[in-house]
Amino acid sequence: MGTGVVSHIDTIILDSKYTENIDLCAGVIKTGGLVAFATETVYGLGANALDEDAVEKIFDVKGRPVDNPLIVHVASVDDIIPIVRNIPDIFEILAHKYMPGPLTLIMKKNSIIPDNVTAGLDTVAVRMPKHPAALVFIKACGCPVAAPSANPSGFPSPTKAAHVLNDIGGKIPYILDGGDCIVGLESTVLDITCEIPRILRPGFVTYNELKDVLGTVDISNGKGNSVPMSPGTKYRHYSPSTPFFVVTGSPDDTAEYICGCMDFNTAALVFDDYAFSDSRTVTFGHSKDHVTQASQLYDALRKADGMGVSKIYAQAPSEEGLGAAVANRMLKAAGENIIRLE
Repeated sequence: MGTGVVSHIDTIILDSKYTENIDLCAGVIKTGGLVAFATETVYGLGANALDEDAVEKIFDVKGRPVDNPLIVHVASVDDIIPIVRNIPDIFEILAHKYMPGPLTLIMKKNSIIPDNVTAGLDTVAVRMPKHPAALVFIKACGCPVAAPSANPSGFPSPTKAAHVLNDIGGKIPYILDGGDCIVGLESTVLDITCEIPRILRPGFVTYNELKDVLGTVDISNGKGNSVPMSPGTKYRHYSPSTPFFVVTGSPDDTAEYICGCMDFNTAALVFDDYAFSDSRTVTFGHSKDHVTQASQLYDALRKADGMGVSKIYAQAPSEEGLGAAVANRMLKAAGENIIRLE
């Protein structure tokens, strides 16, 4: 078990373009240490997924609840075979289409995966990231890599190396810089251990897309399990330090409501096409552009959080397609601070 105390160390950002930097960081993983690295979704905080003590360090650095399972990242589909059992027939279809990609699959785990990776569950979450540097790095590690987002538990996920340095600098030796994350939201998590595949966490791979591929898909409401099967389903997540209020409804109505709330001590997170002239306004994409909203959300949250205000109000997108994942992260970040204008 970890001590919960993390000693201060100098954190260095390394460019993932250089093989020597990849090898240096892989060496840290091989010897039981932690390294932050870029994926296409968000930056991850990686450890050898087969090393219980190394995985424990992730929980210590993040302050993460021990009943919140981790996602195991692999460099190839073949790397999944030793860590899971009872592979469902639909795995091949999903692996062919989404590996690599922003889809995490829940399957029954093999005993080589430590219990602290899976929060004691008999299932494991597995993903093959699409970021080329992440794949090279994981392959160089020579082991599956357990990696939640590289930030303190509950706060907005990092999509830039600078975010990681700001969040957990002094607690890990290296950040492998792969540039800004293109997707910007955590992966979709799909449970394929049940008769009907079930989305546990929405993400870039949408419900409609999975339904087209599989025929039938369920969506979990996130209730009923004392121990979550997926990260991001039980606890408040993605939250800035400043009290954060999300306003749902039509863009016209939410913009009007937020405009009425604005004062010198309030910031607004709004769509590009509804931007206020107020200097405390941060935009994160056009109201109909969910791809840009996803890629910019966490950075925009961080910018608003750094304005020194006492409240942040935000427009939520329509929950259609990828908008459902963006709205999911915003509502999780707001907790009880949701203003519904529908």
